[in-house]
Amino acid sequence: MMVIVLENAPPRLRGRLALWLLEVRSGVYVGTYSIKVRDMVWENVEEGIGEGNAVMMWDAPTESGFDFQTLGKNRRIPVEYDGLKLVSFTPIEGEEKSGVA
Repeated sequence: MMVIVLENAPPRLRGRLALWLLEVRSGVYVGTYSIKVRDMVWENVEEGIGEGNAVMMWDAPTESGFDFQTLGKNRRIPVEYDGLKLVSFTPIEGEEKSGVA
């Protein structure tokens, strides 16, 4: 299974993804395809995302049972930690870190 979530994506890309995947919510696409087809779909996302951002998740033989990749500007950044892929948040621009003195 694979899931693609789009934010701020052009309507043209959303329509294109609807050819291969089921749009279960606005910007959320689900389907089951081979690695080759998954890569082809992701290439279409890369070509059409414009100023938006996307994340794609799929079943994988990992500890968590899935893997994912992202595209475009987003506060959530994938990081590897002891063999696990986790998500790190970057601070909001202009936000100061609060700490104990």
